[in-house]
Amino acid sequence: MIRKLGIILEMIKFEHTIFALPFAYIGAILGSVMMEGQLPSWSEIGWISLAMFGARSAAMSLNRLIDKAIDFHNPRTNGRALPAGLLKSAEVLLFIIVSFGLLFLATINLEPIALKLMPIAVFFLVLYSYTKRFTWLCHIVLGLTIALSPLGGWVSITGEFNGAAWLLYGTVALWIAGFDIIYATQDFEYDRKAGLKSIPARFGLTGAIWIARSLHIITAIGFIALFWMTQLSWMYLLGALLSITLLFYQHWLVKPTDLSRVPTAFFGMNGTLSVLLFLFTIVDLVVLRQW
Repeated sequence: MIRKLGIILEMIKFEHTIFALPFAYIGAILGSVMMEGQLPSWSEIGWISLAMFGARSAAMSLNRLIDKAIDFHNPRTNGRALPAGLLKSAEVLLFIIVSFGLLFLATINLEPIALKLMPIAVFFLVLYSYTKRFTWLCHIVLGLTIALSPLGGWVSITGEFNGAAWLLYGTVALWIAGFDIIYATQDFEYDRKAGLKSIPARFGLTGAIWIARSLHIITAIGFIALFWMTQLSWMYLLGALLSITLLFYQHWLVKPTDLSRVPTAFFGMNGTLSVLLFLFTIVDLVVLRQW
């Protein structure tokens, strides 16, 4: 059982939770400070953490299950647990059910609106895995899905939205979409051959990278705009500028003629960006303001 769980956690790349979880915390803490004038409780942070684990685990497992046949024929992915026969579909399905159960358990212990909005989140979590079959906008759908983490963190604590919450949502969505386009360049040839939809398959490698750059320019503007729309101070702004530097360095690493550093740009740079912005936001809202 423990061995199977380890294979599942490897299959869903559990360590990549670092992309979205810090932003869920940013949404929860920033929303609580702005709307309620206080920090969220440790129990609320705990339930948000559980909700994130459940949602991401379910989404990634669904993606692997739905894409089992595609992954089998793709040389880059045919070593994954399901196509390689390391896991059975029934085992993954059970893990998905348990993961959605954890998401439900977490949401009923947060603001009532979180439970009411959960079906929308589940819809997007399921929808994404099918989008590559019919639209090259699949990267945008992924961004809109993963960006529910900061929006969900915000509304789960405050029970309401405001302009800053939607700005955070849109900014994270474009950040995710941009680096997913870069990641998808690795499957450029296979996607075209298999008839799958993606921005690299539709616009070519050069076009895809320029689209990703454009999305990340808007992301940078969004990070700065968040400073002006909220009670965040120079400490957050410093973190945002450092994060933007990492974002642009990512694009310096990846070129249409050289995709060898895509894994470095995807995993290293984006994980660091997420944690960096979270730490500066926490220092801003917790340490400098002495909450």
